Amino acid sequence: MPGTPGVGKTTLGKELASRSGLKYINVGDLAREGQLYDGYDEEYDCPILDEDRVVDELDNQMREGGVIVDYHGCDFFPERWFHIVFVLRTDTSVLYKRLETRGYSEKKLTDNIQCEIFQVLYEEATESYKEEIVHQLPSNKPEELENNIDQILKWIEQWIKDHNP
Repeated sequence: MPGTPGVGKTTLGKELASRSGLKYINVGDLAREGQLYDGYDEEYDCPILDEDRVVDELDNQMREGGVIVDYHGCDFFPERWFHIVFVLRTDTSVLYKRLETRGYSEKKLTDNIQCEIFQVLYEEATESYKEEIVHQLPSNKPEELENNIDQILKWIEQWIKDHNP
């Protein structure tokens, strides 16, 4: 589940895991716990993810299947890991307010809003995976969260039927 910071990936991922029984992994938390970093970005005031170490750390769990992965980017994850990719999208006015409450610097705010405007993470997903498995979901208000959960649960149910005759 890629998407710009603040679009609701964590909220959706945790709720989906709770209702579906799938395992939820927040890559940011995984990196923090395992110190899976490769330096520090002074400009954005955040650690730089060591993508190779993250892939190594996750590979066994991903082979088992049944995992929801939450991270803003997705281009470094192997294509074989995913059967479907849901990219969350949020209106920039809503997103700006969410990021502002997180205390983001003006540069970080601007860059993330531009990322959403130009659909950077959606394009990254369509370039990294087969286009037919990449779907956009709106994430602006609580009722959209419920609709997204329902839609994904239906997809999971159908996938299980199709793959376990």
